[in-house]
Amino acid sequence: MSPALDSAAPTASERLDPRRWRILVFIAMAQLMVVLDSTIVNIALPSAQADLGIADGDREWVITAYALAFGGLLLLGGRIADLWGRKRAFVAGLTGFALASALGGAAVSAPMMFGARALQGVFAALLAPAALSLLSLLFSDVRERARAFGVYGAIAGAGSVLGLVLGGALTQYLDWRWTFYVNVPIAVVAAVGALVLIREPAGARNRGTLDLPGVLLSSLGLFALVYGFARAESHGWGEGLTLATFAAAVLLLVSFVLLQARVPNPMLPLRVVLDRNRGGAYLVVGLAVISLFGLFLFLTFYLQSVKGYEPVVAGAAFLPMSVGMIIGSTQVATWMLARVSPRMVMVPGLLTASLGMLMLTQLEVDSSYMGLLLPAQLALGLGMGTTFMVAMNMATARVPRTDVGVASAMVNTSQQVGGAIGVALLNTIAAGATTRHLLTEEAAGTSAADELLHRQQAMVHGFTSAIWWGFGALLLAAVIAFLLISSKTPRHPHIIALGGGVTGGGAGTPGGVTGHDPVAGGSAGSDGAAGEEDGASAPVLAR
Repeated sequence: MSPALDSAAPTASERLDPRRWRILVFIAMAQLMVVLDSTIVNIALPSAQADLGIADGDREWVITAYALAFGGLLLLGGRIADLWGRKRAFVAGLTGFALASALGGAAVSAPMMFGARALQGVFAALLAPAALSLLSLLFSDVRERARAFGVYGAIAGAGSVLGLVLGGALTQYLDWRWTFYVNVPIAVVAAVGALVLIREPAGARNRGTLDLPGVLLSSLGLFALVYGFARAESHGWGEGLTLATFAAAVLLLVSFVLLQARVPNPMLPLRVVLDRNRGGAYLVVGLAVISLFGLFLFLTFYLQSVKGYEPVVAGAAFLPMSVGMIIGSTQVATWMLARVSPRMVMVPGLLTASLGMLMLTQLEVDSSYMGLLLPAQLALGLGMGTTFMVAMNMATARVPRTDVGVASAMVNTSQQVGGAIGVALLNTIAAGATTRHLLTEEAAGTSAADELLHRQQAMVHGFTSAIWWGFGALLLAAVIAFLLISSKTPRHPHIIALGGGVTGGGAGTPGGVTGHDPVAGGSAGSDGAAGEEDGASAPVLAR
């Protein structure tokens, strides 16, 4: 083994931090808080709008302000974590998020609310990649890494659903302001735990400089992209400013990619996204979230506007999906990864989720919750949970430790962009189908009850038309996973190559064996040139 490789390898104590499982609790708390805030405010929005006098045309900014700041600054947040240190970024993100949440809960005007939501997004963009990169650095043993990412994947998938449940309960039984205040104690506990327990591995910091032109181009490009989809939902896809925003996003992001290929210290090293497994994982996450976030919107309206559920009951109706996600992430994916290749976990997971989506294309006004919605949600949850766990694991596997923050940020960027596309695109499809149904189909009678039923039928027709597109997005994700994700079955289940050059066995494994990552599906250098860029020297394995 070469001296250079040996000196780059983390020591056994770095790979197996004795505090890692306790630290996971606080990382999980932080991730739950960030994911909850993507949906927890949705059900509380009507009450907040009434209290603060927010105009109908402005209420979307309660959601959009958070999404714009979060999505636009994620790559910067990930790179700051690499340069500044993940522990510092994690604690700073928690502190800022808690203060922004307190400000939102105390809001007395619409501008104060919008500003608080934007600040939440800013600090979430620092916190989310720091949390995922800490997880990647702390868990180097593959079996433990699978379990840890199972917990993280369950939270990432189920957190949005739980946000609907918690938002409904807090709004109905306490006050909408508690959808903000609930973050403060979570953040304080997580920050204290991080300060006491986390010791970032030596040599994991990136000692380069911040690529300021890259920061400007990526942040403005992502901001324009997310805003474009948000604007398209409310103003239409052909509206002049919407088209100009999309054009600006394309120009800025293409310029960013060209710049990253030329500068000595890029903010996003292109090797991070050009690795076929990581690139495939980012695409799969984005496509899965497109279908999932669109579905959240439709089912929320269906349960409340068609079925007449109270907010708290509507939120609780999503619990089967959360249960499925937790089981899929922590049990199914973890068990399967020890026995079959990542491809053979992700593809069946996506097909299972698509089956649940296919079931929901049969939704009707009088559909039974127990007969249709419950089994469809369980299938969706199991499939999505299994997929998210593996995708997030692979998205950060075999990344140089100095770049793991920005690689983690790319996962969250896929989620944010996918969510923006899902809500805007699928909602536009649903609205168009609803309008066409109203124009082409006449009500069965002239009574108020007949008119109401006709409107509900049109609404449900719009939902199912859009759900077909969500089904298609999941099938496309399955094809991408089949083509790009590794087909290699694990050989050394106790060893992982994280950041290239990790050698030595895990628990009970002899040292001196080249690191092999069964989650990434090959040796640290299994991608040929990409593996060399990552600093690995293991032999190339055919896929």
